[in-house]
Amino acid sequence: MQAVFSTPEVMKKDFRFTFCPGCDHGIAVRLVAELIDEMNLKEKTICSTCVGCSVFLYDFLNIDCVEAPHGRACASATGVKRTNPDKFVFTYQGDGDFASIGYAESMHTAIRGEKVSAICINNTTYGMTGGQLGPTTMMGQVTTTSPFGRNKEYYGYPMKIAEQIALCDGTAFSARVALDSVPHINQAKQALRKAFEVQLEGLGFGFVEILSSCPTNWHMTPEQAHDRVKNEMIPVFPLGIFKDLTENK
Repeated sequence: MQAVFSTPEVMKKDFRFTFCPGCDHGIAVRLVAELIDEMNLKEKTICSTCVGCSVFLYDFLNIDCVEAPHGRACASATGVKRTNPDKFVFTYQGDGDFASIGYAESMHTAIRGEKVSAICINNTTYGMTGGQLGPTTMMGQVTTTSPFGRNKEYYGYPMKIAEQIALCDGTAFSARVALDSVPHINQAKQALRKAFEVQLEGLGFGFVEILSSCPTNWHMTPEQAHDRVKNEMIPVFPLGIFKDLTENK
């Protein structure tokens, strides 16, 4: 029997796929679209996107989007939510955008407990701009700006984003998931749902870090890239829920 996959209603029917072959952004976008449909959020959703591969979200989804300056999606989302408290507001960002260029905006949004949800795609590199070293680049990983691999003496250590966000008092939910396998994709959807729910329940900031492959900048096939997520990334960035205020309800 041939499997039939329906397109989420919120997804545009005539979009042109602009991600590189094998990129996991497409999976992440679909999960977001499915949840917007399932949770009946389409008519009340506003997304804040930023510079990077994540910026193309407005090409795929029939929702209102605000394009923020590089790294400022959480600041933009804060303004949108405070002026439209009845809306569902989320950001969709890359790790360089969320945790480097926009680190102050991201952290203080969590510290203040802004009632928005943030999604951060962690592919350990600046994907759109040529594969430079980013805040989550792993030790020994070669990039265009770390040609001999990341070392702690010069570059420091990779950032554990989900753990840091979990430490903020305003955070209601923080988790790290991956997209390298079907079970992990299912877990990712569950985590995204929870990050959306804590906003809808008014509990505070919801955050999901998603480990994603980047075959183009890693110079790998899609299969090799997913093996890297499984065998190299997950040991460095363990999957799990680091904070969940709904457990106390």
